[in-house]
Amino acid sequence: MELPYERFMQYGPASLTGAELIAVILRTGAAGTSAVSVGEQVLSCAGGDGASLSALYDLTMEELLSIRGIGEVKAVKLLCLREIARRLAREPHRERPDFSSPSYVARRYMEEMRHERQERTVVLHLDNRLRLIGEEVITIGSSTCALVSPRDIFRRALIKGADRIILLHNHPSGDPTPSDADIRATAQLRRAGEMLGIRLEDHIVIGDLCYCSMRESGYMEVCEGAPNMLQ
Repeated sequence: MELPYERFMQYGPASLTGAELIAVILRTGAAGTSAVSVGEQVLSCAGGDGASLSALYDLTMEELLSIRGIGEVKAVKLLCLREIARRLAREPHRERPDFSSPSYVARRYMEEMRHERQERTVVLHLDNRLRLIGEEVITIGSSTCALVSPRDIFRRALIKGADRIILLHNHPSGDPTPSDADIRATAQLRRAGEMLGIRLEDHIVIGDLCYCSMRESGYMEVCEGAPNMLQ
């Protein structure tokens, strides 16, 4: 039977399974256990199916160290591999940053946010030419975007000197359709931004390999007609 390294050299990386790719990184297994078997165990952790590389997104150092054949060095390699994948997913390939494009923003943050088990809310701070000043995680684990405080969001935006903001949050269910609470929260943020001279450019909901731009989908027009609900 061909080893993963040998198959790589003959047929290229696309010929390898997820477990075999992990085996090439690990190089060795444990006594009586091949590197491929260890790779399958890695991909079976955290509810994985033993084949999908998406299991790597949920693994912790402690879970990796509990696998026979993986010590600290191998665990660090795998966690660094995951971080490389995350950063690559966010870096545009021969594409200039374009924060006026919902599809660009969604692609930039999709891989990082779609694997989250909890809802995460991120605010992008932009200047008046839609250039990124900075980004900030506002909440983690909220069951609804409505729990986001307009005061906290715009206090940070003022400190950063932002002229515009884009709000992003993920739906762990994978369905990016905005909830009624998401729409109400967007209306609150739009009104607060109007008073402070900071435009809410968009609110993008990240699903599993899909997204919903509330401005692109017409939800922002609903928000613009909503009554002032600020408390």
